Amino acid sequence: MDPGRPLLIPLDAPGVPDDRIVGGKAAKLAQLMRAGFAVPRGFCLTTWAYEAFVIDAEITAAISMELGRKSMDGMRWEEIWDAALRIRSMFLAQPLSRQLRETVRESLQLFNSSVPLAIRSSAIGEDSAGHSFAGLHESIIGVRGERAVEDAVRLVWASLWSDAALLYRQELGLDPARSRMAVVVQEMVNSDRSGVAFARDPRDMRKDHAIIESVPGPCSLLVDGLVDPDRWEMNRATRGVVAWLPGQREDSDNKPLLEPQDLQTILQTLLSVEQLFRWSPDMEWTGRSDSLTVLQARPIATAVPDEDEKRSWYLTLRPNDARLKELRQRITGQLIPELAAAGETFAAEQLELLDNHQLADAIEKRSQTLARWKKIYWDEFIPFAHGVRRLATYYNDAVQPDDPYEFVGLLRDQALLAAQRNNVISELARQLGSNHALRTAVEELLAKHVSSIQWPTFRDELLKGGIAADEFVQGFDDLHERFLDVTFDDERLRDRPGRLLSNLVELSQPSSASESHRVSPSNCSLELEEKLLAAVGLERRAEAMDVIETGRVSWRLRDDDNLLVARLESQCLRALDVAAKRLRKLGRLTGNGHLNDSYLVLLVRALRESSTDLITIADSIKSEKPQLSLTSPGQTPRQLIGQPASPGLATGKVRRVSGRDDLGMFRRGEILVCDAIQPTMTHLVPLSGGIVERRGGMLIHGAIIARELGIPCVNGVRDAAAILQNGDLVTVDGHLGIVTIGAADFDLEF
Repeated sequence: MDPGRPLLIPLDAPGVPDDRIVGGKAAKLAQLMRAGFAVPRGFCLTTWAYEAFVIDAEITAAISMELGRKSMDGMRWEEIWDAALRIRSMFLAQPLSRQLRETVRESLQLFNSSVPLAIRSSAIGEDSAGHSFAGLHESIIGVRGERAVEDAVRLVWASLWSDAALLYRQELGLDPARSRMAVVVQEMVNSDRSGVAFARDPRDMRKDHAIIESVPGPCSLLVDGLVDPDRWEMNRATRGVVAWLPGQREDSDNKPLLEPQDLQTILQTLLSVEQLFRWSPDMEWTGRSDSLTVLQARPIATAVPDEDEKRSWYLTLRPNDARLKELRQRITGQLIPELAAAGETFAAEQLELLDNHQLADAIEKRSQTLARWKKIYWDEFIPFAHGVRRLATYYNDAVQPDDPYEFVGLLRDQALLAAQRNNVISELARQLGSNHALRTAVEELLAKHVSSIQWPTFRDELLKGGIAADEFVQGFDDLHERFLDVTFDDERLRDRPGRLLSNLVELSQPSSASESHRVSPSNCSLELEEKLLAAVGLERRAEAMDVIETGRVSWRLRDDDNLLVARLESQCLRALDVAAKRLRKLGRLTGNGHLNDSYLVLLVRALRESSTDLITIADSIKSEKPQLSLTSPGQTPRQLIGQPASPGLATGKVRRVSGRDDLGMFRRGEILVCDAIQPTMTHLVPLSGGIVERRGGMLIHGAIIARELGIPCVNGVRDAAAILQNGDLVTVDGHLGIVTIGAADFDLEF
């Protein structure tokens, strides 16, 4: 070890700690310890230890590749999360060097092996007055054993590259490549009382008041929001209690958690820490008056409210296990049944029998209901989507697989609404494929009516054709009623069944040679479940199963909630359509444009008023994106760089799906290019030779389904739909995340 660049420094080492070497948290703990405050003993793995690890493990170049794939400004949060997950897996996959292991082993001899340890982040700038990184980096408590300490240290190092930390640094204009992480290893001090205290009221720093909060048990219960604390407001000058607010806890007896002498000790400690550092501290503590221990002290983060607000928002991107479980119970037990029932109720309503005023009321009620559910979607369904990401980190931390996305296998075979619909579609396609006369009849009717036909008319003509079509008709009836009452591109799918019938004809065609060689992931859900349970051990079995269940429900509902909300949108359009037809008969509405909710106010007013004002549904002409010719060198890039979302290699012609009219045009083996694969269009995925999406992320619908089916997928390709045109020949490399435009290089050599 270079004595000038020590890997480890004890917290009680002499001298003034340099926070560029030990990080902000360790530097302050060392100062507190030297000043005589009771601080849990421990040591700090320096930023030099971090540098030694990433250089020895050759992680630096991999991090540069992950963050250099595209500009951070152009990366969606999901793409940043994916990069962070892969970086986290790199840290877990690489063991500490022999020198680092020996250094840690020697230092652990100072501790009683029966006492659990806390492994905490201490990044440069963390806990400073200028920037608050509170909650963005890992802190792992209750760690026992040398191997567990090494794993925890690597997780804390990796948290320097978490999605929330990267986003926060981006907001602050900090260069992630220059970031370094030290790690504090301390004995845990367990007490029956813990909490947080502020030398001044964070809500109003001008008041000469201090705030003390306390919970029964460890401080993590308060910091993680698991237990509601008792709260005292105290006058700094008189040392008297200004106000006390008891916490709302099930086992609370409404008696204060702290005695008067406990409050006085905490307040005196706060003021002493303030005098030492010359700034007002936010202090974590544990213990009673004669055994008070300071766990952490940092400046109260009120000088930069905008920054603190952003940091708080980033932390909401990853709700803790307790919040996820609460959301799971509320969403599955209440919200999803209510959402489904709302769609059923609207679908059963006989709008045609309502008078004009009743129809106007029905339209407004549907609009208000849809608005309410969209708010619930953002407030509760979106945060619950983190359950899948929580499963990812939990599985990878325990199992440490070679493939950081191996956990996706745990999500297979879920009873998604889209999967149920796709199963019905597959069966209908099988029927067409095994009955040549039936398929020919469907093709002829499609050619005759193009895409304007309604299913009842199509069904009647098919049944009159003298072929065995009863089973197919019954199956499509079921599909039509159960699954097509949704919107896509502001249109009800059930109003245009011709597009889906065209997809069925394509799916009924014999598969190509390239499709027969598709390789889907081999690990089944049960195997991966057992693998995880073996890794965590018997004592954590219940915890692991709960994380798995939350992840599975989160994955299933992130698909189902979209379809259920789309049904409400469909019912809103249905009510508008009934109103439009009624007003057309009265001669008060004209025009053949596309009806959407922008006409809602006009239609409602027309239903309620008897004026003769004419409403015109204007023709909506979609502007075509500029065509980029592949024959003009310099205008179109040879390669587009994205994220490798599903491994494999496929060459084919581009088919862009950007609107409702594109659905029925898709042909087997084409490369599906779109903004993002929505739950309403996942039935196209089995038809495609490869997938290119603008939206990035390994856990979006397209990526998951592509991996299950063994279809190459590259997503996160900026401007993909603007650059790639229908008919362009492209090669999708799902291993490297590259889309090559034009003939492959080996083809050009001949």
